[in-house]
Amino acid sequence: MDAAERSPLETITFAEGTRDRADHLRAQAEKLAALAAAPEARTVPLWRGKPLFDLSGPDPVLAWREAGDPSLAEAAEPPIFLGLEQGAARFALDISRSKAPEGPDGAPGGLFDRSMQGHPALDDTLQFADLRNMMARISGQDAADAATARGMMEWHRSHRFCAKCGSPSAPENGGWRRACTACGALHFPRTDPVVIQLITKGDKLLLGRQPSWPRGFWSLLAGFVEPGESLEAAVRRETFEETGVEVGKVRYLASQPWPFPNSLMFACAGEALGTEIFIDENELEAAKWVSKLELLDALDGNTPDLVPGRPGAIAHSVIKAWCEGWI
Repeated sequence: MDAAERSPLETITFAEGTRDRADHLRAQAEKLAALAAAPEARTVPLWRGKPLFDLSGPDPVLAWREAGDPSLAEAAEPPIFLGLEQGAARFALDISRSKAPEGPDGAPGGLFDRSMQGHPALDDTLQFADLRNMMARISGQDAADAATARGMMEWHRSHRFCAKCGSPSAPENGGWRRACTACGALHFPRTDPVVIQLITKGDKLLLGRQPSWPRGFWSLLAGFVEPGESLEAAVRRETFEETGVEVGKVRYLASQPWPFPNSLMFACAGEALGTEIFIDENELEAAKWVSKLELLDALDGNTPDLVPGRPGAIAHSVIKAWCEGWI
């Protein structure tokens, strides 16, 4: 099928990877060490959550490095085993303690971090860049690998101590588990469920914006699923809490791993029972109903005051799918 004939929900960023994760190898430390030392093994380094990209071609690609590459020299913990590619191992390594210099665009940080940082031992075409700014330009597999690496590293960064006794923990199983060095408690990576909702009333869509977003940027409403709550209930609760709009029928659409830091986005469609808006100013700066015709114009880049979601994010894919009649 031609790409133009595919729904945007079939090509969601971070969700297209086909990597063999080979979880049966994670507990085999000697086997993993042998795979890592093999000449065909490759590792992608990340610095402060930013993967290393090769920018020498027309599109960025993950800059996979061979064993012994100077960029892999400084790491606080062992690499994370991502899986196999035709029998060759793929790893990710956190080198955040490396003295990578700041790029010309300034220090890293923020939701829209466009800065890039190089490595003193690498060519200038190899740069650490924020995944959110690269996700719409890289291949499906690169996006999936980068999302896995970033999400796992964020989990390791925030779970260095045992939640049971408070002692330090250490990575095991190729990076997919941490064990307490004192009480032996085991800790596993977590993923937080988030609903993101396409709330419609006829040919109009409910959008919101937060005060920290750039001018003109609008997106779908979203929020974390609470304990004991279904996706459908979360959609209704979040929509009502943020905008005062009551929602009736809800159905699931698609999902997206979102490694900022470790969420799984569940996109759902909901039918609004009314259109009057009462925003919660602690959650949103503004909310409004936008027609399908307005959104089609916005998706073509014709309306600087209405930018419907960041390309690569599931919100953008869902809005596009609804405007094109796939939903």
